[in-house]
Amino acid sequence: MAGVYLHVPFCKQACHYCDFHFSTDTSLLTDVCKSMSAELVLQKEYLTEPVSTIYFGGGTPSLLTSSEIGHLIEKIQCLFKIAPDTEITLEANPDDLSKEKLKALRHSGINRLSIGIQSFNNDLLKFLNRVHDSSAAMQCLEDVREAGFDNISIDLIYAIPGLSENIWQETLLKALSFSPEHISSYALTIEERTVFGNWSKKGKLHPMEEESAARQFEMLMETLGGASYEHYEISNFCKPGYYSRHNSSYWKGAHYLGIGPSAHSYNGSTRQFNIRNNSAYLRAIQSGKIPSETEVLSEENKINEYILTTLRTQWGCDMSFLKDHLQDDIMSRKGDYLTLLERQGLVSIEENVVRLTRKGKLVADKIAEDLMMSV
Repeated sequence: MAGVYLHVPFCKQACHYCDFHFSTDTSLLTDVCKSMSAELVLQKEYLTEPVSTIYFGGGTPSLLTSSEIGHLIEKIQCLFKIAPDTEITLEANPDDLSKEKLKALRHSGINRLSIGIQSFNNDLLKFLNRVHDSSAAMQCLEDVREAGFDNISIDLIYAIPGLSENIWQETLLKALSFSPEHISSYALTIEERTVFGNWSKKGKLHPMEEESAARQFEMLMETLGGASYEHYEISNFCKPGYYSRHNSSYWKGAHYLGIGPSAHSYNGSTRQFNIRNNSAYLRAIQSGKIPSETEVLSEENKINEYILTTLRTQWGCDMSFLKDHLQDDIMSRKGDYLTLLERQGLVSIEENVVRLTRKGKLVADKIAEDLMMSV
């Protein structure tokens, strides 16, 4: 099964932490949406498998009208073979989800919402430069249930400078009070090309100490685990059976097509990158060209991607798959290191599958980096 990702590169305002490709000038929104529909036609041969997930990301795809979203879904259904139970996710901000919009989204085919809550604390929401406030976030979560959505995910950010353990615990408990099927939670990273990055360079902002950030991650695992959520990927938790099927397909190496400015595609042997410029994207599509670059993945690239993505999940890194399908005998390369990690309680190894323990999840990136091949 394959997936289709649609990148909608527009936002009402720039969050201080975000370095994804987007523009706050929405004058090209309608043109870009039409060009994304045209790109789907140009890319119709890219996938050979049935499509089982469709994901609208951004940017802020909830800026699209429900009819624009419905048209893109219909275009995909016309051009590709679609699984009968396709998961169709829309990333959305609370301030875009009026009761009328929610009803229209349900009618358009959206069956899963990923809502950018980030925090329930008004001071932190202002600091992050989010449009909504806490009351709007809570009202939105009530409204999505009233509209009939039974599969929702919410995003939360921790390790924000000024976020105390008490406020973080209150945030988690508030999120759980709405009983979302899925929660994604990320540590704040200060990226260079952002407002926070600029403040950091000038000494006006300092990241949270690693020890404090690690403690907040531990609180996240303890609190959601205590509420019977599965910690199925480093940053993702769900009620049983409510994994993000789209994102899980990335981590399991499934093929996907990316549509829109800056979107990426993957077919198993190459990775395709669309241009990160809205105007240039429009010109190329209007002339019948796909504005992208293609990278042919080396065997080392494939091995490293497999290790990096699978190790972050509860399903783990299958050493037999690495050996049989990617010709990497990781035990020969890193057997002593894996034994050390197991002795230190950072990984478990059962039936030739390496999985991170709770302790190991605190240093997941370091472990993955140490296990990867030099390129």
